[in-house]
Amino acid sequence: MENKVKILGLVGSLRKGSFNKALMNAALELVPENVEIEVFDIAGIPPFNQDIENDPPQIVKDLKAKIKAANALLIATPEYNYSIPGVLKNAIDSASRPRLDKVFDNKPVALMSASIGKFGGARAQYHLRQSFVFLNMHPINYPEVMLAQAQQHIDENGKLTNEETRNLIKQLLEELAKWIKRLQQKA
Repeated sequence: MENKVKILGLVGSLRKGSFNKALMNAALELVPENVEIEVFDIAGIPPFNQDIENDPPQIVKDLKAKIKAANALLIATPEYNYSIPGVLKNAIDSASRPRLDKVFDNKPVALMSASIGKFGGARAQYHLRQSFVFLNMHPINYPEVMLAQAQQHIDENGKLTNEETRNLIKQLLEELAKWIKRLQQKA
C-alpha cells in the first residue's frame, strides 16, 4: 500500500466566518485519495520574541513538529493592506527560528486565497512567495487559486459554492501531490 502524502494546512485568518477557512474546508472535502491534510490552528501563537526563540512556547514547538512531519504545506490566506495578515507572518517567523532549525527548508508549498476585493488575495500570495525564497521552499505555480469577491461564493454555512474554484482547489491538491513526488525523486 502506498504511503499517504501528508500536507499541513495553515489558514492566515482567525475570523470565525473566514472565507479562507472555507477554502481550507473545501480542500479537506476535495483531497485526493493518496493525500491527507491536517490543519493547524495558528490562533494563540504569541508575538515572535527572539529572546525566547531557543525555547519557544509549546504551541510554536507543536507547529514546528507538524511542519517537519509534513511532506508539504497548504496555506490559505486573506490579503490585508496589500500583504499577508500579521498572524500568519508571525506564525511563519516563529516557526522559522532559530535559523538553524530550518523546518521550512526544501518544503513544497501551495497557496490559496480568498478576498472580498477584486484581486482575490493575489498580492498576499506574492508576498508569501518572497518569504519562501529566504526559507528555501518550493511553491507550486499552477493552478493559482485566488477567489475574488469571496462573499458572493461562500454560503451562510461557510461552504464554498463556486464550482470553478472548487475544481481549481482539487487540481491544486493533485498538482501538489505530484510536485512532492517529483521533488522527492530529485533529492
